[in-house]
Amino acid sequence: MAKFERHVFVCSNERLEGAARPSCRPRGGRQLKDALKDAVKAAGLKITVRANEAGCLDQCEHGPVMVVYPEAVWYGFVKLEDVQEIVHEHLVHGRPVERLRLGESCLNTPSCPHRT
Repeated sequence: MAKFERHVFVCSNERLEGAARPSCRPRGGRQLKDALKDAVKAAGLKITVRANEAGCLDQCEHGPVMVVYPEAVWYGFVKLEDVQEIVHEHLVHGRPVERLRLGESCLNTPSCPHRT
């Protein structure tokens, strides 16, 4: 079997009600992963792209989030209607979707304006 060229991890972590930080599953993380897998297959990328559900990716305020490796491109506030664009633009043509991309200033940074 050929190795995957890209891995996409979609956060589907779920915290207990009342937790200090939000979580991705209640905001659609699981549905995003399912839609992504379907879109990857429909685009004929199943052999080269692996879409996985992940636990917490620690970008909770930006959720639901996904990250594409090896490029380490982080997407935040992703909606179901964004999945086709991510697959077509990024996974097929290698062009990250800038409007959804999380900048370095927000990744693992307490000073990110999205953190409450």
